[in-house]
Amino acid sequence: MDKNLQEEFTQIIKFEPPLYKQRYQFVKDLVEKYKPKKVADLGCADCSLLWMLKFCSCIEVLAGLDICANVMKEKMHTLSPLPVDYLQPSERSLTVTLHHGSVAHKDPCMLGFDLVTCIELIEHLEESELKKFPEVVFGFMAPSIVVISTPNSEFNSLLPRVMLYRHPDHKFEWSQAEFQSWALETARCYDYSVEFTGVGHPPTGMEKVGFCTQIGVFVRKYPQTGEPVQSEQPMEAVYKTVFKAVYPSLKDEKYLQTAVINEVIFTAQIIKHRLMSKREEYSDDPERKSKFQPSTDCFSDYLGKLVVEKDMEPFVSGNEVYIPLATIFSFPKVNRLCGTFEKLRKLIAGKVTLSRDGSAVMFNIEHENEEN
Repeated sequence: MDKNLQEEFTQIIKFEPPLYKQRYQFVKDLVEKYKPKKVADLGCADCSLLWMLKFCSCIEVLAGLDICANVMKEKMHTLSPLPVDYLQPSERSLTVTLHHGSVAHKDPCMLGFDLVTCIELIEHLEESELKKFPEVVFGFMAPSIVVISTPNSEFNSLLPRVMLYRHPDHKFEWSQAEFQSWALETARCYDYSVEFTGVGHPPTGMEKVGFCTQIGVFVRKYPQTGEPVQSEQPMEAVYKTVFKAVYPSLKDEKYLQTAVINEVIFTAQIIKHRLMSKREEYSDDPERKSKFQPSTDCFSDYLGKLVVEKDMEPFVSGNEVYIPLATIFSFPKVNRLCGTFEKLRKLIAGKVTLSRDGSAVMFNIEHENEEN
């Protein structure tokens, strides 16, 4: 490649989307492919990757680890549940935890993860830490999948203003051959396979330079047969927990009950409104009024196929409107939340006004008119 042409590439090269976003998207795509429930991000820094991963519906446990607590603390609030998470709890559970510590140390809180990510981490490690890193991650933690990304030093000649390393804190930057040699040896030692890829394509005509960020995806060859040997586990925690958030979930009975009560009242109100509207239509016409029977088919147009039994039809008696629980349970969202009719009755007991026999939600029209 002509030197002048290489200098031209150095001036114009620009990644779209930005390289860090491409790295995060790579991890997200991997999560969507393998559906891990527990994910740990080592060297999580400002928690940006964790924030992106918290929206992946398959993940139930997220953990971050970094040697710099201050960097995590600056952005850890972005991992906290929002008001909408309490108003509309998810059907899955999600716990997010941040730890302060070194990847060169073992801590039992990092056991049991399906996927471990190390994005732009290893180049920040001292030589002594890098030697301990494989045993901690592949030997002790032993997740099903490990993703490691690191700068490709061969690409540096194409990047403006890069003299030696891309960041002043980098202790080294490997060529493709150096990274692959280290990765293959690590995989061999701990019974993993490894595939190489990357993000940040080189310019046309300079494909041999490789990706700007080189990535190794390690997959454990044999499934975990049991818990790690007890003697290998530290008896005490080494890391310090600096943040923990437990998201509201419908798996929690408290949030499930609130969601069911709200949905039952909402559904019953809609049915009552439609029923009363029909009743008013008939009351305006004496001839139609004489034919009006609240508990007949006048409401079946709204319920459609849901109303198939006589005792599922809503009706008016004096100043009270009755909406059978069987009708409410027939609505898909209520049915999905409760699962069984008995569970519905249990969750709303004492929280929703019911008829004497407990078979219907009851509204007093007179009281509502007075309030209005």
